[in-house]
Amino acid sequence: MINREDMLALTRRMTVKRTSMTRIAGGYLDRDGYIDGTFNTGFLKLSPDEKEKNLQIAKVIPFADTNQNLKEYAFSSEKKEQMTAGTIWQLLNGIRNSGLKNDALMETFYELVGERYQSEGDYAIYVFHDRYDIPAKGKDHVRQGESE
Repeated sequence: MINREDMLALTRRMTVKRTSMTRIAGGYLDRDGYIDGTFNTGFLKLSPDEKEKNLQIAKVIPFADTNQNLKEYAFSSEKKEQMTAGTIWQLLNGIRNSGLKNDALMETFYELVGERYQSEGDYAIYVFHDRYDIPAKGKDHVRQGESE
């Protein structure tokens, strides 16, 4: 289950003025898991209304009832076979490293979800890319040069 305090810290930054989101991508899938359409754009290119709408979606997701059923899949450095070519680890790492800019990797991810997720209706997949540097502060609450 997602740590509530971590999610609260994350969602506090989800305002148009405070966000550090850089990109938003997603896919629309039908109930059978086939892709009906995709989108992929820089977050800063969105209008203020679109930014607000998408930030509201991003804020709701971590606290949704479905997150009670989330499973954590740890990639152990002891199990090197999990981190080889052709694995989900490679796909997710590639998506992260490209900052969601690689449409082929994104489409592969949507197809993978579509194959494995059973839905009673059409659904959407939203993926947000964010880079946030947590400033380090000393005990005197003065910001130091490095980050955490």
